[in-house]
Amino acid sequence: MNALAATSRNFKQAAKLLGLDSKLEKSLLIPFREIKVECTIPKDDGTLASYVGFRVQHDNARGPMKGGIRYHHEVDPDEVNALAQLMTWKTAVANIPYGGAKGGIGCSPGDLSISELERLTRVFTQKIHDLIGIHTDVPAPDMGTNAQTMAWMLDEYSKFHGYSPAVVTGKPVDLGGSLGRDAATGRGVLFATEALLAEHGKGIAGQRFVIQGFGNVGSWAAQLITEAGGKVIAISDVTGAIKNSNGLDIPELVKHSAEKRGIKGFAGGDAVDPSSLLIEDCDVLVPAALGGVINKDNANDIKAKYIIEAANHPTDPEADEILAKKGVLILPDILANSGGVTVSYFEWVQNIQGFMWDEEKVNRELRTYIARAFRDTKDMCRAHHCDLRMGAFTLGVNRVARATVLRGWEA
Repeated sequence: MNALAATSRNFKQAAKLLGLDSKLEKSLLIPFREIKVECTIPKDDGTLASYVGFRVQHDNARGPMKGGIRYHHEVDPDEVNALAQLMTWKTAVANIPYGGAKGGIGCSPGDLSISELERLTRVFTQKIHDLIGIHTDVPAPDMGTNAQTMAWMLDEYSKFHGYSPAVVTGKPVDLGGSLGRDAATGRGVLFATEALLAEHGKGIAGQRFVIQGFGNVGSWAAQLITEAGGKVIAISDVTGAIKNSNGLDIPELVKHSAEKRGIKGFAGGDAVDPSSLLIEDCDVLVPAALGGVINKDNANDIKAKYIIEAANHPTDPEADEILAKKGVLILPDILANSGGVTVSYFEWVQNIQGFMWDEEKVNRELRTYIARAFRDTKDMCRAHHCDLRMGAFTLGVNRVARATVLRGWEA
């Protein structure tokens, strides 16, 4: 099931539990605006290349729209649409004053030079500058983009609108980025995991973790989990997968991965088949890579007791049903990986106020927001007799629906 179908299915289930008016339900599902632009740039060899850029602005009932920009060869309107919708519910679950958006350019960033990526980012920003803004739509980095991409976007946007640091988040700290933003999604995963385990009388210490993905989110989650006393026994990335039943040396693995551009060949663990990683015997499974990796084909073989969705939409609805029958608890993506957008919100606030926070304050506030979102989700689970995914979806959808109605929505 593709991401859009799965997200829409979860939304419709939540709308049914909430008893939403059918016209309001339809209105909440349809995106506010969809943008498609052609970005033509000169390549370093003098030839011209064209790329298609997208921005889907889903909902702005609760505040400016917010969401990442991804550079990936598989960026397509359906996926961007689903992720924009997920952002609407995610910002509402975190209870930050944003709506949802998502964007991207269909390209392979690894095949482009730094100067080509800069030209592409600037052309994309030129095409959408009048449709984004501090109080309209605030982009952030995503797959294939980073703080440097945001610096180029900020600079290009500022040529049209004057210096506007709050127009993008995830910027370099020297340009108004927030301390703690780099680790925020991984740290949010840690805080969300702590909240879930505490419900069952457990802590991070002594639990065995398997993490799929060793990019920004997976590597930070692994480091922070290890620091909290958890044991990361297996990890995979695009280059391969490794396992050590006694626990991997994460600081050494981070060094190895930076030097060798991947975890392949790390001496502190045995190489295993990446496709078997999700079914390794562990207490907590953390999918932190692509969507749709847990599906009806492998759900029956998963041995983890808890799944923390650090990636967007890693579990298909069919797999959800199988895992529920097995008693596996899933902490859904719209709660588990909301640390990134929460600290992006803190960055936006700091930029607007022109007053920067220290890292300790950022992390303390993040813990407060994640813990509160978990408590609010549990309240919805009790009210609607549903699992954590539906608890989070009903929480998010209900907040957006209420804001929409309060603003004077009429069919």
